[in-house]
Amino acid sequence: MSDQRFWLLAAAATALIAVAGTAAAAQSTGRIICWKDESGRVVGCGDRVPPEYRGSATKELDNRGITRKTTETPEEAARRRAEAQERARQEAEERRRLAEERRQDHALLATYANEQEIDDRRDRELEQVEARIRQLDVSLKNVSERRADLEKRREVAINDKYLRKGLPEINIELDKVSAEHQRLVERIASQENIKNNIRAHFEGQKQRFRTLRGGPVSANPSRRH
Repeated sequence: MSDQRFWLLAAAATALIAVAGTAAAAQSTGRIICWKDESGRVVGCGDRVPPEYRGSATKELDNRGITRKTTETPEEAARRRAEAQERARQEAEERRRLAEERRQDHALLATYANEQEIDDRRDRELEQVEARIRQLDVSLKNVSERRADLEKRREVAINDKYLRKGLPEINIELDKVSAEHQRLVERIASQENIKNNIRAHFEGQKQRFRTLRGGPVSANPSRRH
């Protein structure tokens, strides 16, 4: 008999002995306990857990193979608690979201009688922003003219030895005016973004209003009070 065949037969015999031992344990105690290693893989079964696996997760079965009891490692228990807490947090967050959505829907229907009123509110808010932009445009025009004048004065001072002594003061003033110019440009851009946000906000309100009312609602002179 070759060595390879001998070892195969030996392994098979060992497995049969282990199965027979487990079955005998089940018959004598009426239960089988299976235990896992740290990776969660079942590594053995018997009538009692070996000392080196006392802290491992286990599953207890009766002699019909029905699970009667399970235990888990501290790590598994901590992971299960963390998962339960996360589910509870998500469920609570969803409840808050739905409650806020209901509140906003109620306020929307209580505020507007039709879509035209939503458009009117949008246009009023847009006009306020447009007024701010017009004011900023005037300031920007003045600052741009001031900057152009300073740039001309600097050019003259650079080319005139008698005026060159005033160049440092011109450069300081030009830096201040350029910074103010940039600030105004950024403020105007910010106001343009606000306009876009207003349009998007009221468009969303119109769509939600339409959904809640089951379709477009035209202006009606007999508005609710």
